[in-house]
Amino acid sequence: MKLPTFRSFVFLVSILWIPAVIAQDEKPVLTLDDIFKAPKFFPHMVYGLNSMNDGKSYCVIESDSLNVYDYKSGKFIKTLVTKNDLIPEGDSVPIRLESYTFSDDESRILIPTETEPIYRHSSESNYFVYDLKSKKLQSISQNGKQRLASFSPDGSQVAFVRENNLFIAKPFLGEETQITQDGKDRSIINGTTDWVYEEEFGFTKGYFWSPDGKQIAYYRFDETGVPEYQMQIWGNLYPENYQYKYPKAGEDNSLVTIHVYNILEGSTQIMDLGEETDQYIPRIKWTADEGILAIQRLNRLQNHLDILLADASTGKTKVIYTEDNPYYIDITDHWTFLPDQEHYIITSEKSGYNHIYLYDLNGQEIRQLTSGEWDVINVTGYDSRKKLVYYVSAESSPLNRDLYSVDMEGNKRLISSRTGTNDAEFSKTYEYYINTFSDANTPPYITVNKSDGKEIRVIENNEALLNRIHEYGFSQKEFFEITTSEGIRLNAWKILPWNFEIEKKYPVLMTVYGGPGSQTVTNSWGYGDTWYQYLAENGIMVVSVDNRGTGARGQEFKKMTYLQLGKFETLDQIEAARYIVSLDYVNPEHIGIFGWSYGGYMSTLCITKGSDVFSTAIAVAPVTNWRYYDNIYTERFMRTPQENPGGYDDNSPINHVDKMKGNYLLVHGTGDDNVHVQNTMDLITALVAANKQFELLLYPNKNHGIYGGNTRYHLYTRMTDFLIKSLK
Repeated sequence: MKLPTFRSFVFLVSILWIPAVIAQDEKPVLTLDDIFKAPKFFPHMVYGLNSMNDGKSYCVIESDSLNVYDYKSGKFIKTLVTKNDLIPEGDSVPIRLESYTFSDDESRILIPTETEPIYRHSSESNYFVYDLKSKKLQSISQNGKQRLASFSPDGSQVAFVRENNLFIAKPFLGEETQITQDGKDRSIINGTTDWVYEEEFGFTKGYFWSPDGKQIAYYRFDETGVPEYQMQIWGNLYPENYQYKYPKAGEDNSLVTIHVYNILEGSTQIMDLGEETDQYIPRIKWTADEGILAIQRLNRLQNHLDILLADASTGKTKVIYTEDNPYYIDITDHWTFLPDQEHYIITSEKSGYNHIYLYDLNGQEIRQLTSGEWDVINVTGYDSRKKLVYYVSAESSPLNRDLYSVDMEGNKRLISSRTGTNDAEFSKTYEYYINTFSDANTPPYITVNKSDGKEIRVIENNEALLNRIHEYGFSQKEFFEITTSEGIRLNAWKILPWNFEIEKKYPVLMTVYGGPGSQTVTNSWGYGDTWYQYLAENGIMVVSVDNRGTGARGQEFKKMTYLQLGKFETLDQIEAARYIVSLDYVNPEHIGIFGWSYGGYMSTLCITKGSDVFSTAIAVAPVTNWRYYDNIYTERFMRTPQENPGGYDDNSPINHVDKMKGNYLLVHGTGDDNVHVQNTMDLITALVAANKQFELLLYPNKNHGIYGGNTRYHLYTRMTDFLIKSLK
């Protein structure tokens, strides 16, 4: 079948929303089985895609094989690996191919299998190396599962972490060297991170090969003094007690040091991070200058950032970048040391909006490369040949994501052409990129483009999904603005009930997250919207509003909630609800709100502080007292409880339960290592003391995501039944 052109594609999307084209008796009935068991509305994506070194071809996982295709033509080039190549010696069953990493020269492939999750970002696996020349498959170690395995630059060695120690293996020689010796559970961690760094700084790989492969820089965490949290694991005659280190707001952190191991000498050098130890080291990176390591150093309050350059051989450091902020600094992954060994680029909000800057290694700002009252969202790459930075920004609207390039003089160019959300993955030579586009009513549309934005071909248009959406008569998601009594404009969307009639009065469910820098109101496709379509089909209008504190609107809008999390966010959601109640087609007696995590915190505040407008709320895994949450996240926005007790207590839901009216469903997984079920238990205590009735649903051993087995289907069935009973 010939794929549609962009013009015909846009037309196809537009005809989806012609009202009343499908009679009720002709339309299939949307069910929860369609959403959570089939699932009929999940878009096709491209998985396991990696650019090859030539920049003209890419590799992708297809049916347990690694296949190479040409970017420009899409023609199949060759198969690198089939499942028959992945049978370990002495076995008859191939290992599963779900992810992979090439060595730098593309002669070897590293494959994890039998992967088991630890926390949100961490896992352990049995890793194998497949040699493309010899066609041999070899495990990297027989001494237990490994974590975070990676090739040395020449591909001859593999480093990994096991039981909190760092190792180097030569798989085809059967050699294994233990670099660190002091790793110990709940005490010393080498080469990876503790729980709070993993969760709040978003990384677990705590070691990095030097570009020449002669050294490895690694983190060492001493978490001996960090308080422990305990959870019970249910299912046996006697529940298991699980303990791990979790520093709550105001509590002690791990002591973090940075070390460099010299492989040839077998020696280790510690880097000088200064005299202060109550601080964070959220990122390290080797520069383009051999033997020089860059280190980000952040103070405990997270409002002062330094970048240090460290001599790996001596450990001596010097500061080349300093930034202060009246609120807090969001750590950036967008810092790139240029091949000239004289400059680097970095993003910062110091102008009031997140922008890209060019610096030299002496600490001098050369120039601000992007500027304006809009935020750079992501830096997608740097083309050293053309000296171009590629980035995604919200320049056209906080709702949109557009791809741009900018040169070293600050001359920018818009590359993407579709209005909505664009995400680019460039080839290694920056000749091509794969663009994933969607908007609020269009599922992912994936194309190959030239670096100037010209579309070459379509990889996936999700035409079958579009046809199914049309067949089921999905309601269009519509954007609108709400202006508060303080003159603040809030972005919002709504999904009207199917076969909407203006003279009817409809119940409303508001869905919220609302946390710092987040957004639920974006011009992008979300699979979760399918549940909202189900509610709309059952006569419930669904609305989402981005309150103050959310992202893509500059620093002042995002950070104005500093020291008072929950206060202004709740005021905005209540005002938004009052506006919605004023609409002629809304039933003012049936306004509900639903949220998960920070959103559960918000929905609970709204059913208490806003009980005169909200009649129903669902809170899944909510924070109910910021004193119970981890210190990196909470102190970033609130400082410590010792410094800001009022900020912690004034907007904790457990202190407002006396105001609650209406219907309240409280949901939590007892194995939630992130937002502990302690939050729910203490809220229950407060609700009972205030004689407030509510409904409770606990999922034994389930984590913050509450999934696995039949869990997600069960949860959404229960929430759906609750909403239909409470709102209709």
